[in-house]
Amino acid sequence: MATGKLLMVGAGLSGAVIGRALADAGFDITVVDARTHIGGNCHTERDPQTGVLVHTYGPHIFHTDDAEVWDYVNGFTPFRPYINRVKATARGQVFSLPVNLHTINQFFGTTLRPEEARAFIADAQADTTIDTPQNFEEQALKFIGRDLYETFFKGYTMKQWGCHPTELPASILKRLPLRFDYNDNYYSHRFQGLPEQGYTELVARILDHPSITVHLSTRFDRSQAADFDHVFYSGPLDGYFDYRLGQLGYRTLDFERFTHEGDYQGCAVMNFGDADIPYTRITEHKHFAPWESHAASVCYREYSRACGPEDIPYYPIRQVREKALLAEYAALAETAGNTTFVGRLGTYRYLDMDVTIRESLETARGFRDALENGRPVPTFFRSPL
Repeated sequence: MATGKLLMVGAGLSGAVIGRALADAGFDITVVDARTHIGGNCHTERDPQTGVLVHTYGPHIFHTDDAEVWDYVNGFTPFRPYINRVKATARGQVFSLPVNLHTINQFFGTTLRPEEARAFIADAQADTTIDTPQNFEEQALKFIGRDLYETFFKGYTMKQWGCHPTELPASILKRLPLRFDYNDNYYSHRFQGLPEQGYTELVARILDHPSITVHLSTRFDRSQAADFDHVFYSGPLDGYFDYRLGQLGYRTLDFERFTHEGDYQGCAVMNFGDADIPYTRITEHKHFAPWESHAASVCYREYSRACGPEDIPYYPIRQVREKALLAEYAALAETAGNTTFVGRLGTYRYLDMDVTIRESLETARGFRDALENGRPVPTFFRSPL
């Protein structure tokens, strides 16, 4: 068994998973977090008024093809099956997302079969004059055509990212499926579900170890690193250096919470594609736990905007300016010493929960391997560039 004192900055999934793996290996782990709770942005808590389990920082659906990660989370708390079926309000109607055969037939007033719909989109809708899409809009026009793009993606994207889709990379849209069957499952992964008692319970059980000490409402200061053999930092990469080179760009979210007696919208997530509606979606939290029964409901209207210094960063922008600044911060991080940068904020990448857990497990293994073989511990186990 190894020994040593390690500091985890952040009590979200990255800090919890790395900390637990290294506590199991014999290290003494201290976890600090500036917030008043564990769990990071996947924190869940019971609403005292309605009893609904609320995803405090917006909905988090666990989906993965990684069997080891699925077994890992289920080893700490039971997960219930859950299929994310997103609806979208646009042009005065409600449609299913992602765009599927039902969406196509409803939108165009047709009764096309799968191969007919495929041919219809390819021949009548897709812009065949675009060979190599250079941005989000061109990718959409080539992929699904102008009608579907302007209805479901253009307005929503402008609200979500605060810029015109021509300013965004084509790669963003490549992650969104187009289906020529009636499958309305938002994801296509083998394993999909939600922790029965919420994500905070999951993180609490991961952190439940005699060699792990957690300090909440505790801000990290770089001078603390001297008290530990190594630091795993999952906070903002630029924040570690007090933003001395400037701030990396993020989008943040504002939530307008309201309650409703009964069922407000009949589904967990309703997107709003029309540009003149200021919010991007409404989430109704009781639908994230369909195995529970609640008379009243808790809903969030979700607004996206530029992230300020005191805001919670959600989505890294990663456009040209940000990538150049990121490279400077990555080089600066190599001089930090005794510190490994991890997670969504520490590596300035958007990460799904399953990827966060996978990378955290690999980071813990890589750390032990480096020590055992006398090699330097990497500043980044996953490059942010």
